[in-house]
Amino acid sequence: MNGILDQVYLGNTVLMYLVSLGIFFLGIIAIWILKNIALRRMKKWAERTETTIDDFLVKAIEKSIVPLLYFGVLIISINNLSLHTKAEKYLQFATVIVITFFLLRAITSVFKYSLGAYLKKQENGEQKQRQMRGITNIVTFLIWTIGFIFLMDNLGFEISAVIAGLGIGGIAIALAAQTILGDLFSYFVIFFDRPFEIGDFILVGDKKGVVEYIGIKTTRIRSLSGELLVFSNTDLTNSRVHNFKKMERRRVVFTLGVIYQTPSEKLELIPGIVRQIIDEQENANFDRGHFASYGDFSLNFEFVYFVEGADYNVYMDIQQAINLKIFKEFESRGIEFAYPTQTLYLTKEGN
Repeated sequence: MNGILDQVYLGNTVLMYLVSLGIFFLGIIAIWILKNIALRRMKKWAERTETTIDDFLVKAIEKSIVPLLYFGVLIISINNLSLHTKAEKYLQFATVIVITFFLLRAITSVFKYSLGAYLKKQENGEQKQRQMRGITNIVTFLIWTIGFIFLMDNLGFEISAVIAGLGIGGIAIALAAQTILGDLFSYFVIFFDRPFEIGDFILVGDKKGVVEYIGIKTTRIRSLSGELLVFSNTDLTNSRVHNFKKMERRRVVFTLGVIYQTPSEKLELIPGIVRQIIDEQENANFDRGHFASYGDFSLNFEFVYFVEGADYNVYMDIQQAINLKIFKEFESRGIEFAYPTQTLYLTKEGN
């Protein structure tokens, strides 16, 4: 029996092969126990918690740590053997490649999880996650590209010329795509600074509407008349944007004009009448009301009040209710509204 175990094949005895094989199978069994018992219990525990970081860690262990353990067991069992120089070199190459692969995979997973967790805490988190898919893919591509370059360098390949070429090519691409890169950076400004979001009603110059989509290059706004307005992100970041959804309350100014024949005692009543009408409205706060000026054909009153909230429909409902109530009150008190008139006084001269 000892004679069989001592026989040498490819520089290793049969005993050494059996020991390596035993190490490999014992390692596989240990990992199987870890995966099917410990990891399964961790999954059940993670499902009972409210946080998502434990779910992420369990998934990371399953997708990255467990495969690395399998590979580690294989390497340990092979290292127990005497290998040819070239075989050892290839094994080192394989080790570096596998470790780099799973390291980059872990980095991209952490990046995606961190960004997703941040976005979920924001308003309209799901919509923002869909918006960021393009950026996520770009960042993931950059991570893998940089990792591949470092991998080639660690494997002994000469990459300085490649890096120099990429640098020159990158400058050329940047010069040729200044507008696109400008829109891309503007997208980051919009995304992180949040001057507006999907669903906000904004005014840009003389264009206004509801934001429907924020992309890497363009933002789309649905105007009040129904057409779709497409703005480049750079145009938006370089413009004055009025965001009405961010408005906590709306300031409303309106004027009333009554005829000059209105008695002075009724003129004194008008500010109080209008104030009482505004105070009766829900979500409306009276600010001031004054006999403001003498017009060409009317005595003008100016009133200011605030509507709590930014909803335009709520504001219009309140203003309509105020206008109807003012009309009824003035009608019952005999106060007449002014409208453009012109009075001619004719004198008759004697012969």
